Amino acid sequence: MYKLFFRLVFTRMDPERAHYLAFRWIRLAVRIPVLRTFVAALAPRHKELRTEAFGLRMHGPFGLAAGFDKNAVAVDGMSMLGFDHVEIGTVTGEAQPGNPGKRLFRLVKDRALINRMGFNNEGSLAVAARLAAREPVFRTVVGVNIGKTKVVPEAEAAGDYVKSTERLAPYADYLVVNVSSPNTPGLRNLQATEALRPLLSAVREAADRVVRSRRVPLLVKIAPDLADEDVDAVADLAVELGLDGIIATNTTIAREGLGLTSDPTLVKETGGLSGAPLKARSLEVLRRLYARVGDRVTLVGVGGIENAEDAWQRILAGATLVQGYSAFVYQGPFWSRAVHKGLAARLRTSPYATLADAVGADVRKTV
Repeated sequence: MYKLFFRLVFTRMDPERAHYLAFRWIRLAVRIPVLRTFVAALAPRHKELRTEAFGLRMHGPFGLAAGFDKNAVAVDGMSMLGFDHVEIGTVTGEAQPGNPGKRLFRLVKDRALINRMGFNNEGSLAVAARLAAREPVFRTVVGVNIGKTKVVPEAEAAGDYVKSTERLAPYADYLVVNVSSPNTPGLRNLQATEALRPLLSAVREAADRVVRSRRVPLLVKIAPDLADEDVDAVADLAVELGLDGIIATNTTIAREGLGLTSDPTLVKETGGLSGAPLKARSLEVLRRLYARVGDRVTLVGVGGIENAEDAWQRILAGATLVQGYSAFVYQGPFWSRAVHKGLAARLRTSPYATLADAVGADVRKTV
């Protein structure tokens, strides 16, 4: 039914307008007790999938990637739909409108999206106030993804990230430093270890300073376009600094070699490509990271995850947690339910007693 609705309604609408329309429906549903109870019952939890990461307990390993809920307005709505954790953002130090439209494109034939949103969000002060006032309906792990304000010079990026950290860390179950979006000029330069080391150290110090009652887990999100030696360098830096996790991967600026079959005019749009074409490279980066860091750093697999098999392959490649976003657009509100059901089935027929036992199993066989 959703696929029919998508074809008849959403494909006729501007993608960004369709996104906000769906967003409003989710937010409305969670405000109606009977409706939210009914919807949540359609996405049951599976005890065998219970997961612990960064010292946090979750119903399962499958979460919503950053980019969908930029301003923390639908955390409970996404939990209602079955996501085990919700990563909000990307949030910047100051509010910004993002890039001018049109800035979101569907590549339906490729089950992909291209976006050049440009970190449109209400800013760290407003998002922090919303998180502080939030009265949770569902117990949900909330990650906060932070990025650089566009007008802030690259040389002053650390101060901008620290500003967001000071405001948001008290409300974050975990914090993600995003240096890998292709839509903020100069941002990806911060992935170089000589720039990344002081940046992550400054964010770590700020989080520890403003939150003394607990240690806020700190992660970094990297691009799939990094060369293999740069992936290794980030992995080594994460171990050196005692980072809690690495998220692999963000969107790609690549187009060649991905087998794209959509209208060439769409394929040529600038911005980050996400969805099915990213699957192979994202998995490759994840496997490389796990071979390098093992269990010393928690890995989060994201990029091209469409179904339970994709999620299972990320777990076998080293991911403790997996995330999705683009496939949610194409598969609809019960996508999370299908992923959980499929993961539980795969675990039951696998040689592993628990999901944790399966993490990195395929890589360990070859290393």
